[in-house]
Amino acid sequence: MDKSLLAGSTALLVLKLLEQEDMYGYQMIEELRRRSDHTFDLKAGTLYPLLHTLEQKGFVASREEVMDTTRPRRYYSLTEGGRRQLSAKEAEWRAYAGAVAKVLDGGVCFG
Repeated sequence: MDKSLLAGSTALLVLKLLEQEDMYGYQMIEELRRRSDHTFDLKAGTLYPLLHTLEQKGFVASREEVMDTTRPRRYYSLTEGGRRQLSAKEAEWRAYAGAVAKVLDGGVCFG
């Protein structure tokens, strides 16, 4: 799949992942891959700068958790501002995808 198609929707997808549960980076990468049937294969070099930006904008918050047997993990959670952003971006995406579908299907017919 053309990577430019993913570029505009990556933040939306990450916010959507965090809507139901807090996650750490690698978990997000794996969950996105699983939910998309391996269509979205996000790289850490793409995800972490995006998470940093989302955190700066107040859409996500992070916390570090120390596990007994592993390195500390940074978990990300959706803030109230992130929930509002997700709702707005979902509406934008659905309108956009609907318009693309109409064009691909030959447009709206009046008759």
